[in-house]
Amino acid sequence: MAEGMISGIVQSKKLPASQIYVTNHTNHRRLEELQQKYGIQGVKKEQLDYQNIDCFILAMKPKDAEGALNSMKPHIKPHQLIVSVLAGISISFIENTLHDMQPVIRIMPNTSSAIGASATAMAEGSHVTADLSKTAKQLLQCMGEVYSIEESKMDIFTGIAGSGPAYFYYLMEHIEKAGAEAGLSQKLTREIGAQTLLGAAKMLLESPEDTAVLKDNITSPNGTTAAGLKALEESGGGEAIEQAVKQAAKRSKTISLELEQLVAAK
Repeated sequence: MAEGMISGIVQSKKLPASQIYVTNHTNHRRLEELQQKYGIQGVKKEQLDYQNIDCFILAMKPKDAEGALNSMKPHIKPHQLIVSVLAGISISFIENTLHDMQPVIRIMPNTSSAIGASATAMAEGSHVTADLSKTAKQLLQCMGEVYSIEESKMDIFTGIAGSGPAYFYYLMEHIEKAGAEAGLSQKLTREIGAQTLLGAAKMLLESPEDTAVLKDNITSPNGTTAAGLKALEESGGGEAIEQAVKQAAKRSKTISLELEQLVAAK
């Protein structure tokens, strides 16, 4: 996810790559790879110039969050913005671990950030000023669309958008399979299917009609679309999609509870 964000920000050309500093715990070879690939600054943790950084983006594994925050605390100031990509780590946990009045924003992008097409959620802590909020949103817009939500809605957003690309890739796997069985090449089937998804997405974004109306508009009685929709319904396709979103959201919430219990037990 961290690399996807770097890719999207660099490709947008709205922030010079030279102003992006990346560090990690021990994998210095990985830092060199990112530096060569994107032109960013890969630096060892002990060489990071904390005082001249406006915004810190936390993208380590959630289990490493507490240690990372404690190591940062002596070096950062209360005015510096913290943006967290950490699944399951609450804004209040970060605020309580760092300084009083520390501005914290929690986000949930998806892997489409790598091509500037992410759907990214953004929830603000109580110490985030209007200027910092604007700055964060401008940065996140380098990766795609940004949606301001309450932190309590982060789990369902994860189920829809964070995990969502995988649902569509799963759908395309089966479209490609059906195309192959009918004699189409995988490449051609993928292009046709992807263009169809793209067109449907644009219709959803640009049309004032309800989703059900858009569906009905292309469904003639006893026609091909009706036959396809009937097969989906009989196979439990609609229920499967709903369950995918709900189960992903449920797992997101469970991860949050597990991490809270782990921290409390220390």
